[in-house]
This record gives sequence, structure tokens and C-alpha cells, in this order.
Amino acid sequence: MELKNYIGGVWRHSAATEFATVSDPATGEVLAKTPLSPPSEVDMAATIAAEAFVDWRRTPPVKRIQPLFKLKALMEDHFDGMAEMIVLENGKTIGEARGEIRRAIENVEVACGIPLMMQGAVSEDIARGIDEFMIRQPVGVVAIVAPFNFPGMIPFWFLPYAVATGNTVIMKPSERTPLTMQMGIELMEAAGFPRGVVNMVHGGAETVNAILDHPTIKAVSFVGSTAVAKHIYARAAANGKRVQAQGGAKNPLLIMPDADVEMTTKIVTDSVFGNSGQRCLAASNIILVGAAKEIFTPLLQKTAVSRVLGHGLDDGVEMGPVISGQSKERISGLIEMGVREGAELLVDGRSFTPPSALKEGHFLAPTILDNVAIDGELSRTEIFGPVMSLMHAADLDEAIAWINSGQYGNMASLFTTSGGVARRFRYEAQAGNIGINIGVAAPMAFFPFSGWKDSFFGTLHAQSGHGVEFYTQTKIVVERWLKEWSRQF
Repeated sequence: MELKNYIGGVWRHSAATEFATVSDPATGEVLAKTPLSPPSEVDMAATIAAEAFVDWRRTPPVKRIQPLFKLKALMEDHFDGMAEMIVLENGKTIGEARGEIRRAIENVEVACGIPLMMQGAVSEDIARGIDEFMIRQPVGVVAIVAPFNFPGMIPFWFLPYAVATGNTVIMKPSERTPLTMQMGIELMEAAGFPRGVVNMVHGGAETVNAILDHPTIKAVSFVGSTAVAKHIYARAAANGKRVQAQGGAKNPLLIMPDADVEMTTKIVTDSVFGNSGQRCLAASNIILVGAAKEIFTPLLQKTAVSRVLGHGLDDGVEMGPVISGQSKERISGLIEMGVREGAELLVDGRSFTPPSALKEGHFLAPTILDNVAIDGELSRTEIFGPVMSLMHAADLDEAIAWINSGQYGNMASLFTTSGGVARRFRYEAQAGNIGINIGVAAPMAFFPFSGWKDSFFGTLHAQSGHGVEFYTQTKIVVERWLKEWSRQF
């Protein structure tokens, strides 16, 4: 199946001469071909979106959110189908996929509150007879460049807020996992969005660069690796666009000796190996403080080897494959690099052999490296795979100092039963999302998805109030009306 672009309310064959293959990472079965659309199709989408913007921005917010209410109901109706599509093209388990779609729906729900969320402010009599007020207006045509690892959730970090505040949108899903958003756009079409308000252009790097350079596109939202985030931030900003670019991560989880043993072991394991480690909030460096080393190392090892791998649609499966053979090879190389740096390989997931029905899948079982060098390359490199790096600190001071020395700042979590330790950690840890006895500190839709350092480039993050601010520009009005002018009526 060759995928089509959705531009101006019409599904259109791309003129692309190159295609990316979409396959089930568990079986190797080819699902579709994604066109790597040329810049001319970005231009077509931008032109049509700009035309649609003229009327859409004049549509009252209370009317703009009506299709979102319908979209929410449609997503509920197609909940299982969308989750199953995520499993097929991404490889995660059905439980993980359902959680992803639930988070997407939550953002649609929050965006339905736009009539209140985008209100301005008024001050009477800033001087005698003069009033001043601020209003929010949409910025125009905006673009969303989404990653492969959450094809259903991450587009909805942005899209509902963009359209509800009066913008028109060009969506560029990952060429590796475009099918879930294909369903999403079909549901948006059924929800009744006017033609040209929501558009989708498939493609790769050339398509993205066309988005970054196009003068009609005023804002770009992105999630992906830090290297690409830096490129998008620099190129889009150089072209005068506002940008929110979520980058990579190397999330530390700090375990104190007093942490609840059973809860902590389960949560940490799920944080590292959930979604096969392919998420920007996955734990990677597990810092065991003091006596926590003796308590938790054998338990984490036990839970890692017992994790059930397989196809995400099968009952009882706890972990699926990584996205591609290239990704598996890269992760395997990083494991080997850790060993060369002196780490001890407690659990080696590279030896996993899948059943014959999944022999073409890209499976890599949970891996644990102990005594990973704090100053080594592996401790600083985003693995984006099911690899747990165990590191050891003498005390809380050493652990926090090491966390704060890192280049990333997406998430940091602490496991403890001490309120004082928890307060100090959340106060001092330099990361945008903090977890206390939480392994994946993913903000709900009514909070922004924060990120610091090389994990984020921009000022305003995804979701909630930050999304409203990003997709609107403020206008200040200072006005005077003299009494004499009113007498003529």
C-alpha cells in the first residue's frame, strides 16, 4: 500500500520517486510504503493551509472546538484499532499502545477548553480615561514533525492546541510509523474540520527542510534526537519561525537504600524496558546510593531475565522488538562499548532467540551493565533501547552532583521513603520533569512537557498552557474614548 498525502481535504498521491518501507518490527512484514514527498508538496500544503487560515482564525473559539469534541468521541470509538496499529508499525505491546492513545485523547480533551485558556487580560484606567488590554491571536500556518516512537500520542501534544487556537496545520509523521497518524487524520476528516485546516505531508529529511525554509509556515513543533532538534531549531529560527524542539535524553533514576523494595524494583524495571527503552522518558542510568547496591542489583537482574518478549498483540507479552535492524545493531554496539569501558555484563539481551514466527523481527532482550563508568562514553550516550546501566554513588551529594553535570535534562527520578531527601532532590536536580517514586514522570495533558539543557530547544513546551502560548501571539491594545465622541450618537 502506497500512502497518500492529505492536503486541502483531499487524499492525494505524492509525486515522490523515493519511498520508505513501513514494516512490522516483530515479523518483518511490509505494511506500507511512505512517499518521501518533494518540497513542491510542502508548498502546496502551505499555500492551501494559508488560504484556510483566513476563515479559520475568524471562526469563534467556541465553534473551533466543536470538531475536537467529535474527534474525542471518534478516537474513543476507534481506540482499539488505533492501539493495534501502533503495535503493528512500532512494535510495542498492546498495553503500552493503549496507554499512548489514552494520553492522545487527554490532550484533545484539554484543548476543548481553549475558549477559557486563550483569554487575555484587561486593565482599566492605566491613565485617566485610557484602558489597556491584551488579546491572543493565532500565528498562522504551523507544522508538526513527529517521531517514530509514539506515533499516536506525540502529534496530539501539539495538534489540538494549534487548531483550537485558530491556526492551520501541516503534519509530517515519521516515515517509519505513519499509519497511526493516517488513521488520526481520517478521524479528523470525519470530525468535520474544514478543508485545509489540517493537512498531512509524508516525507523524510528533504521534506522537513522544506518545512523549515517555507516562508508561509510560522511555527514548528518537533520531537526527536538532540542532533536533529538542534538542526531544526537553528534552521527554523534562522528563517524567523518560532520553534519548540524536544531533543534526546539520558534519564537518571536514583535509588536510596530506604526505598520500598518491591515497588521500586517493578517501577524501575518498567521504566527502563517499557516500549523497549524507546522513549524520551525511559530510565537509563540507575544510580544506586550506598547500600542500595546490595539490595537492588540482584532483584533488578532477576526481573530483567524474566521479562516476556514477543509480538505486542499476543497475551502475556511484556516487551516487543526495537524499531529496526539498524537500531538493534546500534544498540548492540553500545553494549559492547560499555563492556570495553569496564562495565560488567550481568544480563546480555543480545543472545535472545525469538520463535520461528518472529525470526525476522528486531528483538533485543533486556540487558544490564553493572559498574558503568560515570565518566565513560556510555553513561553520556542516549541508547534508546532496553539497556540498564547500573552506577554507584557513595551518598546523595555525589549522586545529585553527577546528575547535574550531564548534558541532558529531560527527566530525573528518585526512589526513597524520606520526605526530606525527596524535597532536596526535586529542588536541586536539574531536569524539567521530576519523579518521586515514579519511573516515568510523564506530565498529564494539563501540564507542559518540560525539558532542560540539550533535551529541549525553545522556550514554550508542548501541552496545556505552554501550547496555547506557543500557538498564539499577544497583541496589546491601548485605547481612549472621549465622552464628547459618544454624544454624537
